[in-house]
Amino acid sequence: MTRVFFIISIVFLLAGCVTTQPKDYTKFNAEKPCSLLVVPVVNRSVEVTASDYFLSTISIPLAENGYYVFPVNLVKRMLEDDGLSDASLVHNSSAQKLANLFGADAVLYVTINQWDATYMILSTQVTVDISYIIKSGKTGDTLWEHNQKMVYVPQKQNTGNPFADLIVMAINAAATKAAPNYVPLARQANNATFVFPGTGIPYGPYAQSIQK
Repeated sequence: MTRVFFIISIVFLLAGCVTTQPKDYTKFNAEKPCSLLVVPVVNRSVEVTASDYFLSTISIPLAENGYYVFPVNLVKRMLEDDGLSDASLVHNSSAQKLANLFGADAVLYVTINQWDATYMILSTQVTVDISYIIKSGKTGDTLWEHNQKMVYVPQKQNTGNPFADLIVMAINAAATKAAPNYVPLARQANNATFVFPGTGIPYGPYAQSIQK
Protein backbone atom coordinates (compact mmCIF):
# COMPACT_ATOMS: atom_id res chain seq x y z
CA MET A 1 0.00 0.00 0.00
CA THR A 2 1.32 3.34 -0.98
CA ARG A 3 0.97 6.04 1.62
CA VAL A 4 1.33 9.66 0.59
CA PHE A 5 1.95 12.22 3.30
CA PHE A 6 0.98 15.76 2.40
CA ILE A 7 3.81 17.57 4.07
CA ILE A 8 4.82 20.99 2.83
CA SER A 9 7.84 22.57 4.40
CA ILE A 10 9.65 25.57 3.10
CA VAL A 11 13.38 25.94 2.75
CA PHE A 12 14.50 29.55 2.60
CA LEU A 13 17.52 30.32 0.50
CA LEU A 14 19.33 33.60 0.50
CA ALA A 15 20.25 34.41 -3.09
CA GLY A 16 21.81 37.24 -5.01
CA CYS A 17 22.99 40.60 -3.77
CA VAL A 18 25.62 39.61 -1.27
CA THR A 19 27.04 42.80 0.11
CA THR A 20 30.84 42.71 -0.15
CA GLN A 21 31.38 46.41 0.46
CA PRO A 22 30.56 47.91 3.87
CA LYS A 23 27.79 50.49 3.92
CA ASP A 24 28.72 54.14 4.09
CA TYR A 25 26.71 55.60 6.98
CA THR A 26 28.31 59.05 6.92
CA LYS A 27 25.23 60.93 5.71
CA PHE A 28 22.85 58.75 7.69
CA ASN A 29 24.68 59.29 10.96
CA ALA A 30 25.00 63.01 10.27
CA GLU A 31 21.22 63.41 10.03
CA LYS A 32 20.21 60.82 12.64
CA PRO A 33 16.58 60.47 11.46
CA CYS A 34 14.01 59.58 14.09
CA SER A 35 10.97 59.01 11.87
CA LEU A 36 10.58 57.20 8.56
CA LEU A 37 7.89 57.72 5.97
CA VAL A 38 7.27 54.58 3.89
CA VAL A 39 5.67 55.66 0.62
CA PRO A 40 3.65 53.37 -1.70
CA VAL A 41 5.66 50.61 -3.30
CA VAL A 42 6.53 50.57 -7.00
CA ASN A 43 5.56 47.13 -8.26
CA ARG A 44 7.42 45.88 -11.34
CA SER A 45 6.23 42.30 -10.93
CA VAL A 46 3.23 40.67 -12.61
CA GLU A 47 1.52 40.09 -9.25
CA VAL A 48 -0.88 43.03 -8.88
CA THR A 49 -1.34 42.58 -5.12
CA ALA A 50 2.40 42.43 -4.35
CA SER A 51 2.72 46.02 -3.17
CA ASP A 52 -0.18 45.78 -0.72
CA TYR A 53 1.08 42.50 0.73
CA PHE A 54 4.58 43.90 1.05
CA LEU A 55 3.41 47.02 2.91
CA SER A 56 2.00 44.77 5.62
CA THR A 57 5.51 43.47 6.36
CA ILE A 58 7.69 46.59 6.38
CA SER A 59 6.79 48.48 9.56
CA ILE A 60 7.83 45.93 12.20
CA PRO A 61 11.55 45.59 11.36
CA LEU A 62 11.90 49.38 11.14
CA ALA A 63 10.13 49.91 14.47
CA GLU A 64 12.23 47.17 16.08
CA ASN A 65 15.33 49.05 14.95
CA GLY A 66 14.14 52.07 16.90
CA TYR A 67 12.32 54.31 14.42
CA TYR A 68 8.87 55.84 14.38
CA VAL A 69 7.14 54.58 11.22
CA PHE A 70 4.15 56.49 9.92
CA PRO A 71 1.16 54.12 9.46
CA VAL A 72 1.70 52.81 5.94
CA ASN A 73 -1.96 52.41 4.99
CA LEU A 74 -2.83 55.88 6.26
CA VAL A 75 0.08 57.35 4.29
CA LYS A 76 -1.08 55.56 1.14
CA ARG A 77 -4.63 56.84 1.57
CA MET A 78 -3.57 60.43 2.23
CA LEU A 79 -1.31 60.48 -0.81
CA GLU A 80 -4.14 59.11 -2.93
CA ASP A 81 -6.43 61.87 -1.64
CA ASP A 82 -3.71 64.34 -2.59
CA GLY A 83 -3.69 63.08 -6.18
CA LEU A 84 -0.70 60.77 -5.83
CA SER A 85 -2.37 57.40 -6.40
CA ASP A 86 0.38 56.17 -8.74
CA ALA A 87 3.39 54.85 -6.81
CA SER A 88 5.72 55.81 -9.66
CA LEU A 89 4.59 59.43 -9.37
CA VAL A 90 5.25 59.31 -5.65
CA HIS A 91 8.77 57.97 -6.20
CA ASN A 92 9.44 60.74 -8.70
CA SER A 93 8.27 63.39 -6.24
CA SER A 94 10.66 65.41 -4.10
CA ALA A 95 11.64 63.64 -0.90
CA GLN A 96 11.56 66.99 0.88
CA LYS A 97 7.98 67.61 -0.27
CA LEU A 98 6.83 64.18 0.86
CA ALA A 99 8.58 64.49 4.21
CA ASN A 100 7.08 67.92 4.82
CA LEU A 101 3.56 66.60 4.22
CA PHE A 102 3.90 64.30 7.22
CA GLY A 103 6.69 65.89 9.25
CA ALA A 104 9.03 62.95 8.59
CA ASP A 105 12.80 63.00 8.90
CA ALA A 106 13.43 60.59 6.02
CA VAL A 107 11.55 58.76 3.28
CA LEU A 108 11.81 55.05 2.45
CA TYR A 109 11.21 54.11 -1.18
CA VAL A 110 10.69 50.43 -2.01
CA THR A 111 10.60 48.83 -5.46
CA ILE A 112 9.51 45.23 -6.03
CA ASN A 113 11.59 43.97 -8.94
CA GLN A 114 10.39 40.37 -8.77
CA TRP A 115 7.57 38.66 -6.89
CA ASP A 116 6.63 35.45 -8.66
CA ALA A 117 6.41 31.68 -8.65
CA THR A 118 8.17 29.74 -11.40
CA TYR A 119 7.14 26.15 -12.09
CA MET A 120 9.99 23.72 -12.72
CA ILE A 121 10.01 19.96 -13.05
CA LEU A 122 8.43 18.65 -9.84
CA SER A 123 9.16 21.91 -8.07
CA THR A 124 8.03 25.52 -7.85
CA GLN A 125 10.48 28.29 -7.02
CA VAL A 126 9.08 31.43 -5.40
CA THR A 127 11.21 34.57 -5.61
CA VAL A 128 11.09 38.09 -4.24
CA ASP A 129 13.60 40.74 -5.31
CA ILE A 130 13.29 44.11 -3.55
CA SER A 131 15.18 47.41 -3.69
CA TYR A 132 15.19 49.84 -0.76
CA ILE A 133 16.31 53.49 -0.70
CA ILE A 134 16.13 55.95 2.20
CA LYS A 135 16.36 59.64 1.29
CA SER A 136 16.76 62.65 3.54
CA GLY A 137 13.63 64.69 4.17
CA LYS A 138 15.87 67.76 4.45
CA THR A 139 18.13 67.53 1.41
CA GLY A 140 16.71 64.71 -0.71
CA ASP A 141 20.10 62.98 -0.64
CA THR A 142 20.28 59.20 -0.50
CA LEU A 143 21.21 58.17 3.04
CA TRP A 144 21.16 54.39 2.56
CA GLU A 145 20.20 51.82 -0.08
CA HIS A 146 20.12 48.07 -0.47
CA ASN A 147 18.84 45.31 -2.76
CA GLN A 148 17.64 41.98 -1.40
CA LYS A 149 16.68 38.81 -3.23
CA MET A 150 15.15 35.80 -1.49
CA VAL A 151 14.08 32.42 -2.89
CA TYR A 152 12.30 29.39 -1.50
CA VAL A 153 11.33 26.02 -2.91
CA PRO A 154 9.29 23.15 -1.42
CA GLN A 155 11.60 20.78 0.39
CA LYS A 156 12.04 17.34 -1.18
CA GLN A 157 10.40 14.53 0.78
CA ASN A 158 11.89 11.11 1.35
CA THR A 159 9.31 8.48 2.34
CA GLY A 160 11.47 5.55 1.26
CA ASN A 161 9.20 4.98 -1.74
CA PRO A 162 10.53 6.74 -4.88
CA PHE A 163 7.13 6.68 -6.59
CA ALA A 164 5.40 8.17 -3.55
CA ASP A 165 8.13 10.81 -3.30
CA LEU A 166 7.46 11.89 -6.89
CA ILE A 167 3.75 12.20 -6.15
CA VAL A 168 4.39 14.32 -3.07
CA MET A 169 6.81 16.55 -4.97
CA ALA A 170 4.30 17.07 -7.77
CA ILE A 171 1.53 17.93 -5.31
CA ASN A 172 3.76 20.35 -3.41
CA ALA A 173 4.86 22.06 -6.62
CA ALA A 174 1.28 22.43 -7.83
CA ALA A 175 0.09 23.76 -4.48
CA THR A 176 2.91 26.31 -4.31
CA LYS A 177 2.27 27.44 -7.89
CA ALA A 178 -1.49 27.74 -7.31
CA ALA A 179 -1.22 29.71 -4.08
CA PRO A 180 2.32 30.92 -3.39
CA ASN A 181 2.71 32.55 0.01
CA TYR A 182 4.98 35.54 -0.53
CA VAL A 183 4.43 37.23 2.82
CA PRO A 184 6.81 35.06 4.92
CA LEU A 185 9.46 35.50 2.24
CA ALA A 186 8.96 39.27 2.20
CA ARG A 187 9.37 39.29 5.99
CA GLN A 188 12.57 37.30 5.63
CA ALA A 189 13.83 39.80 3.03
CA ASN A 190 13.04 42.74 5.32
CA ASN A 191 14.68 41.11 8.32
CA ALA A 192 17.81 40.31 6.31
CA THR A 193 17.89 43.82 4.87
CA PHE A 194 17.56 45.82 8.07
CA VAL A 195 19.72 43.69 10.35
CA PHE A 196 22.40 45.77 12.06
CA PRO A 197 25.32 45.47 12.26
CA GLY A 198 25.12 44.20 8.71
CA THR A 199 23.35 45.60 5.67
CA GLY A 200 20.73 47.56 7.61
CA ILE A 201 20.42 51.02 9.06
CA PRO A 202 21.89 52.02 12.45
CA TYR A 203 19.62 51.72 15.47
CA GLY A 204 17.24 54.65 15.90
CA PRO A 205 16.54 56.73 19.00
CA TYR A 206 13.71 54.51 20.22
CA ALA A 207 15.77 51.31 20.34
CA GLN A 208 16.26 51.62 24.07
CA SER A 209 16.29 47.86 24.68
CA ILE A 210 18.88 47.19 21.96
CA GLN A 211 22.57 47.29 22.71
CA LYS A 212 23.93 50.01 20.43
